[in-house]
Amino acid sequence: MEVLEFTTNPFRGAVTSSGSLPSDPAEFALRLRHSLGVWRSEGLRTVWMEIPLSLAALIPIAVEAGFSFHHSSEQYLMLTHRLVPDALIPPFATHYIGAGGVVLNEDSELLLVCERYRRPGQPPFYKLPGGALQAGEHLADAVVREVLEETGVQTRFDALVCFRHWHGYRYGKSDIYFVCRLSPLSREITMQAEEIEECIWMPSERFLASEDVSTFNKSIVRAALDSPGIVSSWIEGVGDPQTREFFMPPGVPSK
Repeated sequence: MEVLEFTTNPFRGAVTSSGSLPSDPAEFALRLRHSLGVWRSEGLRTVWMEIPLSLAALIPIAVEAGFSFHHSSEQYLMLTHRLVPDALIPPFATHYIGAGGVVLNEDSELLLVCERYRRPGQPPFYKLPGGALQAGEHLADAVVREVLEETGVQTRFDALVCFRHWHGYRYGKSDIYFVCRLSPLSREITMQAEEIEECIWMPSERFLASEDVSTFNKSIVRAALDSPGIVSSWIEGVGDPQTREFFMPPGVPSK
């Protein structure tokens, strides 16, 4: 009987090859049972099995063999199985990441949006433009993109000024929201009408004095106005700029 094709990870886990899984459920059941015995005898601790959507018929068989759901995407389901009861299986992503932009023009006006979709009964309110990061997207790029998409205003990333961390967000995950100071490169507004109800330049003094603005929103705007923040930087010899980004106080040597 042939063992399912696999590699091992640094934690003594067997990682099956999704591209070589048998499509026939009966063959898969026999080879999986045999493979589990071999992996146990070799002292492996866990099994990671990515099953593509096209082979979804294999999922019930893996579950019956002791596998549990770990995470999924639109293309696959990842299942795991402990060969040793106390084997460590790191959890999947625990946080959402978002970014908002404090965009202040030469007239000390803030770029603000009022979202079209709100909770039932919630009155309109102004907030900073921003949103969620996309997979593989740098923070500095994401906030510039979000501001452009929502308002049509082109900006340049200046500094990261603060962030908020809270729990119990969407699907029970936690959320980190970074607040960044941006310099406008254009002024004309082209509002994203599908999601945004209104977009304006508002004097910062009016925003900070308004009773309709939350303490949180006032605090993060003050942080952007009063703090130099930490700037986008790079540490020589550490990874690839395409996959990593660093933020440090201005003037800190990068070597």
